[in-house]
Amino acid sequence: MYRMHPLIPDDYIFVDYNSGDVRYRVKFPEIQGRAAETFLRTKIGLTDTVYSLGIANPGAVRLHNFPRSLQRFERDGEILDLSVVDIVRTRRRGVPRYNDFRVALHMPRIRRFEDLTTDPTTLARLRELYPSVDRIDTVVGLLAEDPPTGFGFSDTAFRIFLLMASRRLQCDRFLTVDFRPEVYTPLGMDWIERGSMAGVVLRHCPELGRAVGSGKAAFAPWR
Repeated sequence: MYRMHPLIPDDYIFVDYNSGDVRYRVKFPEIQGRAAETFLRTKIGLTDTVYSLGIANPGAVRLHNFPRSLQRFERDGEILDLSVVDIVRTRRRGVPRYNDFRVALHMPRIRRFEDLTTDPTTLARLRELYPSVDRIDTVVGLLAEDPPTGFGFSDTAFRIFLLMASRRLQCDRFLTVDFRPEVYTPLGMDWIERGSMAGVVLRHCPELGRAVGSGKAAFAPWR
């Protein structure tokens, strides 16, 4: 369910946190893998890197938005199209097609392509590729589905997201039976109680106080 590659942009802008001036415009391959540390550490620095990513917008988790860089992704000398890999893997692993997947979640089947999306481009492509709605691949249906108002991705994907996120918490002993001072120490428990993602950012980059603010929501829009 965590097929969220569309979040990754192809283009990145790194700016000076103090002035806002653009320092570098780069493509994803220039800052991923082995190239990342050299570029970010020697050319950008931690503060400008964190600030630039903090004010950037991710891509929408939708169809027609898969990063071009990941459609020709080089790994160990091999060129991969990860958009194809996503579909092939789900088929080989026997993941039910989108409609059957919804039924397994006690959700109603869709009867028409229009039940999935209102986007005319997507509707045309789905009709071209699939003989019926029952043949739509799950990963395609999840990205094609019109999300509810205010949602970052589809309702069907969100239901699995809730199950997996809660299960991850329930299965982690450090968040359940061992979440106690005897394991974390009283100081550690105090850090957890008082700490936040914003606090982590400011601990390492105090210069960003005016951008992140003093609240706990580091994932809220930065100034």
